[in-house]
Amino acid sequence: MKSFEKLRQMKRLAWVLLALIGAVPAVAEPLAVRIEKLGSGFQLMRAGLPYFIQGAGGGASKSLLRELGGNSFRTWDVKGVKDELDEAQRLGLTVTVGIWLEHKSPDFSYDNPQQLENQFEAARRAIDSYKDHPALLMWGIGNEMEMDQESNPALWQAVQRIAAYAKKVDPHHPTMTVVAEIGTGKLAMIARYCPSIDVVGINAYGGAPSLAERYQKMGGVKPFVLTEFGPAGPWEVAKTPWGAPIEASSSAKSEHYRSTYEASVIHQPMSLGSYAFAWGHKQEATATWFGLLLADGTRLGAVDVLSSFWSGKPLLHTAPTILRLSLDGPDRVPPGRAVHLSLDARSAAGDPLQVDWVLQFDPLQQSSGGAHEDVPAVFPQSLLRADAHSADFRMPREGGAYRVFAYVRDAHGAGAVANVPLFVEGAKP
Repeated sequence: MKSFEKLRQMKRLAWVLLALIGAVPAVAEPLAVRIEKLGSGFQLMRAGLPYFIQGAGGGASKSLLRELGGNSFRTWDVKGVKDELDEAQRLGLTVTVGIWLEHKSPDFSYDNPQQLENQFEAARRAIDSYKDHPALLMWGIGNEMEMDQESNPALWQAVQRIAAYAKKVDPHHPTMTVVAEIGTGKLAMIARYCPSIDVVGINAYGGAPSLAERYQKMGGVKPFVLTEFGPAGPWEVAKTPWGAPIEASSSAKSEHYRSTYEASVIHQPMSLGSYAFAWGHKQEATATWFGLLLADGTRLGAVDVLSSFWSGKPLLHTAPTILRLSLDGPDRVPPGRAVHLSLDARSAAGDPLQVDWVLQFDPLQQSSGGAHEDVPAVFPQSLLRADAHSADFRMPREGGAYRVFAYVRDAHGAGAVANVPLFVEGAKP
């Protein structure tokens, strides 16, 4: 493995040297991307030079992504992708263009020939439209569409038909299909039914640090990209007695990003790189579970970790660290009860920190596949007193699940966040 990584590093150095002397082709025309066998592993090549994916997925600033050392982003479908490809070209980034494939539902079946034909035609139009764009890196055919139907050959045959068409009309960009983790025989189904798929994209969260090791043990033979990774998901963590998943602080999450990158992305012969999730913020389980940034663009500690890998150097101002957010008292309280929370948050440089405290309703919603969730109500009138170290809230009169969030920010655009789940006895609103 060491000799493989040395060879890969030599090729990356060649890329840098050629770029410095102006020998890298200008991105004014389509650039060929291929996969080269390299000893016991693989190397992604773009315009004849090594390319390791240092990317993220999400809608936040692509200029910031580039500034921090990223070189690529992925999409899940082709809605608005022309503008995204054009922006990527201006910034010197690449895009893995996602072609959305339907998930199992009452409205769609992979055993319905007409629905499959309609889906194929949509994919064909997308491939024909964007195959010559210079920012295109590869095709991402589907995303977790195998859930609850992993053993259905018709699904994998549909993936193969689209991949085969892509390779026929666009031999210059690899094809990839994206699955949720790698259990339940998915790798075997891809190997059997999808010979035109070049790369296996894998979304992994709690198990991401062991992904590369498990992939080889489970017989993976194609190169892989870690297409989504982040903290352990709400389906993978302990829950309160009322069913609320217990969310780690952003500081703890950053260490999970680090261990994943070290163990399953770099120095792995079969890895072509990764896309961290989510580049931005989103409501999923909570307001902060998967976001690498806060809603106002404040970067969290995981961004510092990723940037250090992407750029090879630490940021000048690293994000604050939350050591502890705790509730002083029981987590189940009567309506209208006052509660007290304590916070231990620190800046690496000893700078003063601003802390915003928010009480938010927790609907205990668990969407499937990252589907849209409504933002729950907040209760600013419940905050009785607050400073950078503690806060007092008077809980609402309505029963149900809630969370108290502590949003910590410094003067350099960095921050941290943690929350504590609470339950108010009584009738739900």
